Amino acid sequence: MVARSKASSSDVSVVIDPNTILLPDFIKTIRHAHRLDHDWLLFSSSKSVPHPFHLDADGKHWLRDDGSRVKTQKDFLSEERKWNLCEGKILIAWNNGDLPLHKGVLPPFLYGKGLHNRWLINEALLSDFRFVFDASWAISNLYLNDLDQDFDRASEHFLGLATEKRFWEVAGNSNLAMLYGSLYFHEQNFSNIFRLFQCGGHYLFINSAQMVVYPLRYKGSLSLRKEVMSKLTREKQILECIDTIKSTEGAKDCSVKDYLNMSTPISLSLSLEILLSLRADKNKTVVLAVVGYSYKDMLMSWVCRLNHLQISNFLVCALDDDIYDFSILQGLPSFKYTNLETEISFDNCHFGTECFQKVTKVKSRMVLQILKLGYNVLMSDVDIYWFKNPLPLLSSFGPAVLVAQSDEYKLTGPINLPRRLNSGFYYAHSDAMTIAALKKVVKHAANSNLSEQPSFYDTLCGEGGYNRIDDSRCLEPQTNLTVQFLDRDLFPNGAYKDIWQERNVKEACLMKGYHCADNHPGGKVDMYECAISAAQLLKNYPGRHVALPDFFDRPHESLLTADDILLRGKKYLVIPSSSVEKLKHRHSHKAKHPTEDEEPKLDREEVVDVSGDCLENSISFTKDFYASKERWSSWLWKKRQQEKEPFVPPIPTPKR
Repeated sequence: MVARSKASSSDVSVVIDPNTILLPDFIKTIRHAHRLDHDWLLFSSSKSVPHPFHLDADGKHWLRDDGSRVKTQKDFLSEERKWNLCEGKILIAWNNGDLPLHKGVLPPFLYGKGLHNRWLINEALLSDFRFVFDASWAISNLYLNDLDQDFDRASEHFLGLATEKRFWEVAGNSNLAMLYGSLYFHEQNFSNIFRLFQCGGHYLFINSAQMVVYPLRYKGSLSLRKEVMSKLTREKQILECIDTIKSTEGAKDCSVKDYLNMSTPISLSLSLEILLSLRADKNKTVVLAVVGYSYKDMLMSWVCRLNHLQISNFLVCALDDDIYDFSILQGLPSFKYTNLETEISFDNCHFGTECFQKVTKVKSRMVLQILKLGYNVLMSDVDIYWFKNPLPLLSSFGPAVLVAQSDEYKLTGPINLPRRLNSGFYYAHSDAMTIAALKKVVKHAANSNLSEQPSFYDTLCGEGGYNRIDDSRCLEPQTNLTVQFLDRDLFPNGAYKDIWQERNVKEACLMKGYHCADNHPGGKVDMYECAISAAQLLKNYPGRHVALPDFFDRPHESLLTADDILLRGKKYLVIPSSSVEKLKHRHSHKAKHPTEDEEPKLDREEVVDVSGDCLENSISFTKDFYASKERWSSWLWKKRQQEKEPFVPPIPTPKR
C-alpha cells in the first residue's frame, strides 16, 4: 500500500483499517495539515467502541441493542477519550511531497497483523525527514470491539495477543520488525511527540515535553506558564482544552521490546492443498520452484521477474528451515518439504555434490504430488530467467504431453539426443498418462546415484534415445506420454548461440524473442591443453577467482593466487567474488593464520611452476569440447587415457 501511494497522483495518502469508522472532522483535519509548508506524516489512534450498535433496516441510522438511535459523533465525543497505541488500530496519513517517509526499505509486512504502523512511525521519527505528529485529538475515528475477533485487545499483552493465541501472521511481522530498520534498537518515545488538537474552532500543536502550544496558522508560540493567557477569552479556551487533554490518559505509549524478544517459530499454517487452491490460476496451473537457502538470491530475482510479468500463481517448496523462514518473511507462498533425509546447508549442497543430487530428486516428487492433487505444474529452476509469460504457449500442447526445455547446444541437428532433457524447466498436465510416467521417473531416480535429469531422459525417451520419434519428440511406450522438446529459439539453454557472450545479454535475448533462458552458461567448461597461470584464465573472467574443487569446504586454503599454475588433467573452479567473500566469512573460525615466525604453507600439490610455452591453438573452449553436465568429468578422464602422455611430476614453486 505504501509503495502504491508513491505512484499515485493524489496530494495525500491514507492507510486505514477497512473496519474503521471516520467522522467528519477527518477531512477537515487533513485539509489543515495539507497547508503545512513542510512534508509531514500524521497518525491517529482509533478508539474501540465497547458497546455494539448497528444500522436500522433502511441503513440510514445507527441503533443500540435496545433500538434507541445513536448520535454517533455526540456519543463518541462525550465519552472519555482513552486509547492505546499498541492495542488499537492506527490511521496514518502523509502528503505526497518530495521527501521520503523514512530511510531504508519497508519490510513486506502483512497489514493489520501487528507492528506495521508502529514500525513505520518509528522509522519516520528517527529518519527526521518529515514533521511527524499525533492527530488522535483532532481526528475522530472508531472501530467496533468485536468479541469474536482474533486479537483480544482487552489483554495486557502486546498487540492484545495472549501467548496461546499467537498466529503466524503476527509472528512473521514481529520477525520483520526486528530484522529491518531500527525499531528493535532505537524505539522512539511517542509520549513526547507533537500533538494536533482542535480548540474553539482553531487547530493547535502542543509539545507536552516543553509545555508549549503552537497555533497552526500563527507564527508565535504561547507558553503555558504565562499567567497573562488567562486574561484573554481565546487563551482561556486554550487552557481549558489543554487541561482536558492533560486530565485524560490519552494515547498511552507502550514498548515493543518484550514482544520482539519472544522467539516464535515462523510457520505458515496453510497446507499444500490450501495453498494450491489459493494460488492456482483459472486453469488450475501453478508454477513451482524448489530451492535451498544457498539459492535465496536467485529465488528473489526469479520472484521479482514473475511479479514484473504479473504472474502470481507460483509456489516455493523450501528444502531447509532457513529458506522457509526467509520465504515467509518475504511474503512468498511457501511450504516445507519434510521428507528430506540429507541436511541442507550453504556449504554442502552446491552443484555436483552428493547433496545436490539428492535435492534435485525432490523436484520430480513434488511435481508428482501436485499432479495427483489435480493441478498442472510448470516446474522452473530459479536460475531460469523469464522474458515473457510462457504459460499460454506451454498449456496449448494439451494433455498427455510433457513439454521440456532442451539442453542441446549445437546449432543444427536433433534437439532430443540422449541426456538433453532439462529437468529444470518443464510443463506437466494433471492427467493419468503424465502421472503414470512421472511415477516411473521418480522410481528410476530413487535407484540412481546421479541427479534426476538422466532419469527423466532414460525413462521417457529410453536409454540412448530409443523412444525418439523425430528430432524433437519422444514417446514413452507404456504410458503413451509424448515428450515435446521446446524450440530453442524461444527457450534456449545457456550454451545455445553463445547468448551469454553478448555484451548486453538481456537486450540480446529480448531482440531474439526468447521466452525463458538459463541464467548461466549451461555448465560451460573451458579446457586447456597445457598448464597456464591463473592470471591468464582470469582475463576471460573479470571479477572472479580461481579455486580448487574443495573450495566450498576450505575456502581459505583452496583459493589460488594469480601467479599459481593450473595443471593439465586437474579440475579448477571459477568462483564469483561475492561467493568467495561469503564462504570465507562463514569459515572464518576455521582459517589458520600463521604466526610471525611461521611461513605460510600451501597445502596443495596442484600449485607448481611448469616450464614451456603454451601454444594459442592448444587452448579449447566449450563449443569444441562440450560435454554433459552429468558426465563431463568422466569424458575428460577417458580423453586423457587415450592421449597416453608420460607423467610429469610437479615441481614445487620456489619460495621468494
